[in-house]
Amino acid sequence: MGFGAFVRKAVTGRTPWTYLYLALIPFINWCFAAVPQIPLPDNGSWTPMAIVTGFVLIVRDFAQREIKHWVIAALVVGLALSFLTSDPAVALGSTCAFAVSELIDWAIFTFVKRPLSQRVAISTAISSPIDSAVFYMIASISIPGIFNIWSLTTSVLSKLVGVLVVYLVLRRHEAKGNLPSA
Repeated sequence: MGFGAFVRKAVTGRTPWTYLYLALIPFINWCFAAVPQIPLPDNGSWTPMAIVTGFVLIVRDFAQREIKHWVIAALVVGLALSFLTSDPAVALGSTCAFAVSELIDWAIFTFVKRPLSQRVAISTAISSPIDSAVFYMIASISIPGIFNIWSLTTSVLSKLVGVLVVYLVLRRHEAKGNLPSA
């Protein structure tokens, strides 16, 4: 898809997953600082935002189906918006985590020649633990206690549960012939 085709598609509103992806990146990053953490007995804390972080990785896969490799440009725009709306350490953590995990996710989703359901599952299963670890390590600079086994485990498990649900729905649609595998 050339730049002109990308712009025409985006401007005419035929990219709802891309728009959602662009909105989720800064919104989730803003929430990490805005949503209170829950204190844990080990003097750490757990962030409820850990539950929803996997959603953005799955939405990214659907955005890539809409705009192909231009999804990298959408990522850059979303991260720039994060620096305008979020705690700087959260935005930096998100940027570093996305730089690593999203590129892994993009490469797997792009080059693995499997049905859509399997590509979404494989790419998210590999990229989500890396994303969580990098993000929490860097975000802990300004949000003390956020990097702990509870937040990390919850974040990774929520991503994996979310991708399992999406995988099962996609498999069902693929089995019925309602969804192309490309």
